[in-house]
Amino acid sequence: MKVSQAILPVAGLGTRFLPWTKVVPKELLPIGNQPIIAHLVDECIDAGITDICFVISKGKELIPQYFFEDPALEEELEKRGKKHYLEDLQRYKSINFHTVYQDEQLGDGHAILQAADWVDSETIAILFGDDLFACDDSGLKQLVKAYDMMGEEGALLALENVPRENTSRYGVVDVDTENDGDPRLKKLKGMVEKPQPEDAPSTLGIVGRYLIPKSTFDVLPKVGTSHGSEIRLIDALIEQMPELPVYGYECKGTRIDTGTPEGYREAVKVWNG
Repeated sequence: MKVSQAILPVAGLGTRFLPWTKVVPKELLPIGNQPIIAHLVDECIDAGITDICFVISKGKELIPQYFFEDPALEEELEKRGKKHYLEDLQRYKSINFHTVYQDEQLGDGHAILQAADWVDSETIAILFGDDLFACDDSGLKQLVKAYDMMGEEGALLALENVPRENTSRYGVVDVDTENDGDPRLKKLKGMVEKPQPEDAPSTLGIVGRYLIPKSTFDVLPKVGTSHGSEIRLIDALIEQMPELPVYGYECKGTRIDTGTPEGYREAVKVWNG
């Protein structure tokens, strides 16, 4: 299965990182020698994706700007013989970047909906910026490989086995069956958003990577009313489950949480370690 389009919802205000995020978007904080957002874009490129849509809010224009071409800078680097830096800048030239705005913070599903008119692929990758994966294969690349093992078209979510006492921080899945060839691939029969530990159907939490069908964009506008004005991606997928096969893949490697200052500090240690 070829996935050619990815949506990166990065419109959040980054309030936990204030006052830094008054000036610089959280997604431009460095992990290693590049910002968080570049790791996400590189993950897309590594999975063969050439069309990337940023969902941003006003004031976060520096995110797409990071990937803009700068002919004057490239010319100067060429003159100085700085070929390594030149190659780093030019690696994004073959990628088609698109930007849309989310003017109100009305849930992750609402953020994705802002890119609905841009979507023309049957399967779309969704990458949330609070999760990175330290592994030989990125989280998205693992999903793309696992999709081919499903044997049917549907949705596929990245999973992590989390401590039971932490289930209230995640969407948690209810497993139906495991794949015979790779038990990390699991067909799901249900999902619950942020259940209390005693109510969680498992300890497998959904972590920041999705492959969803185009049909989910038709369902998203219909699911917001059950949660006030918030539109959640998990609710749309739950709504589709009677007709849409939904799978989860327990990703290999270490998931790095960049969503809080504490998690970000640990992420820097892990990435540089």
